[in-house]
Amino acid sequence: MDNRSFPLHLPLMRPVDMQVIGTELAVKWDDGRETFVSLERLRRACPCAMCRGEADLLGRWSAPPPQSLTAASFVLRDIRMVGSYGLQPVWADGHATGIYSFEYLIRLGESSDSPCPDFLPFS
Repeated sequence: MDNRSFPLHLPLMRPVDMQVIGTELAVKWDDGRETFVSLERLRRACPCAMCRGEADLLGRWSAPPPQSLTAASFVLRDIRMVGSYGLQPVWADGHATGIYSFEYLIRLGESSDSPCPDFLPFS
C-alpha cells in the first residue's frame, strides 16, 4: 500500500444555526464562529451552471444565459442542507439549483466588500 498522504478538503465546520436577519444570511458554525452574507451577494454568487456557465465534455466553456434578476431573486424562502458539505438556497423567484459548499459560503462572508470569490468547491 502507498504511504503517501493525500489532503482531504473536508469542511472543518458545520452550521448549527442559520437565520435571515434583515438582508443577510447569518450562519453560526459548530466552532462558535459566525458568517454573515448579504442575500444579494449570496444570489449573485450562485455557483450553479445556469448562473456561472459550464464546460461541455470537450472542455469548451458555455457562458450562462443573461439573467433577469428581480426583487424576488434576493428573497430567501428556504435553505436546505446538502449532504455534509453544503447548503442549497431556495429563492422566491423559484431558483434553487445552486449548492454552496461550506467553504465557499465562508469565503463569501470573509470577502464581503470585494467581488465574489471564484467558485472552487474543493480548493
